[in-house]
Amino acid sequence: MTAQVAGNYAKTRLTSMFQEREAAESALAQAHDRSGQLVAKTLGELKGAVMKVGQMASIAGDILPRELADALGSLQRDAPPMGFDVVAEQVEAELGATPDALFRHFDRQPFAAASIGQVHRAVTEDGRDVVVKVQYPGVDAAVDSDLGQLKLALRMSGMLQLSKSATDALFVELKARLHEELDYRHEAENLRFFGDRYREPGGVLVPEVVDDRSSQRVLTLTYLPGDSLSEAAAYSQAQRNQLALAIFDMVTDQAFRLRRLHADPNPANFAFRRDGTIVLYDFGCIKALDLDVVTHYAKTVRAALDEDYAEVETGFVHLGARNLHKPSPPPELYKAWRDILAQPFFGGVFDYANATIQRETLKLVPSFLANYVGVFQPPPQLVFLDRVVVGHYGTLQRLGAKVDLRPRLDAVFDELLQ
Repeated sequence: MTAQVAGNYAKTRLTSMFQEREAAESALAQAHDRSGQLVAKTLGELKGAVMKVGQMASIAGDILPRELADALGSLQRDAPPMGFDVVAEQVEAELGATPDALFRHFDRQPFAAASIGQVHRAVTEDGRDVVVKVQYPGVDAAVDSDLGQLKLALRMSGMLQLSKSATDALFVELKARLHEELDYRHEAENLRFFGDRYREPGGVLVPEVVDDRSSQRVLTLTYLPGDSLSEAAAYSQAQRNQLALAIFDMVTDQAFRLRRLHADPNPANFAFRRDGTIVLYDFGCIKALDLDVVTHYAKTVRAALDEDYAEVETGFVHLGARNLHKPSPPPELYKAWRDILAQPFFGGVFDYANATIQRETLKLVPSFLANYVGVFQPPPQLVFLDRVVVGHYGTLQRLGAKVDLRPRLDAVFDELLQ
């Protein structure tokens, strides 16, 4: 894959030397599209870190060029499952006995399959319904080499519009979170932390860890049922609005009060109930946020809402989102993006189902890439917070929510910035 994408890029760059600008730009876009399809196809055939990063990038496509982000968006959420004999061997290696010896019942067919492991329904000897997450063998040992190879492929493809230092910082952050996600003991600690936070009835539910059936690569949790996002989209408008408010409150509470964020907004990691309750699954990817970071994040968002673009520039610099080797962008650039991206917080009810933010954003992208792509860089400490914001915006869209979030945002910022 790496050799092919590098070859595509080198051939296109050589050919462009003998072409008019418009033809060269078109050829480069076509080369990016071919490379994007190749990368997505390769990642889709793999389990582990590279497929996980591909799925993440398909949610937060601002890190990568459109051609690659669009291709990664085609990655299947569910990977092909591994056979039960492999599952049984992994469980026995981790827990010292076969699934049949450890559980009253253990489903042979997976309940869910994903990039780094799969989940089976089971029943404990004392009659509790549980889910058992079993990690694919060898995934944890391959994560560093997988990420290194993916970074090399992206750099050699010419598609990654970031400096070497910014790329290295980004992959250091991805590697750290993935290593945490691959240690189910770490995930068990996260479950206990969030379980204590949401111990009071209503709002958010968190599964309990079954300690004597859990290890580094096997995690057993109590089963908490709920409806999928597609099923919740059929709820009444009032129920969907209630869920939207609950999602917003959950995310802002985690980001700005707890400063520990459930950082994987894949809809498969959530279930919903008609009473407005959210069931949280998969606590492998939890991002700890520094107080200084979330404080300046809040100040920057508030400055954008108030159209104080000098303060927005200051915030971008403080957060590391500006490449200081490039000149400051004009206030008009900040305003153009603010007028699109901040629409849900202008005040009044915002109709997510009929929002046009994506279409409006695409109109700005060509000019931005031509004139300002090197001016900005993704700050590593905000990659996962941005991922959550983008991911849950999509969730509210699919719910067709109609809500006014500005009073809630102001209340959270007032509390943080007082």
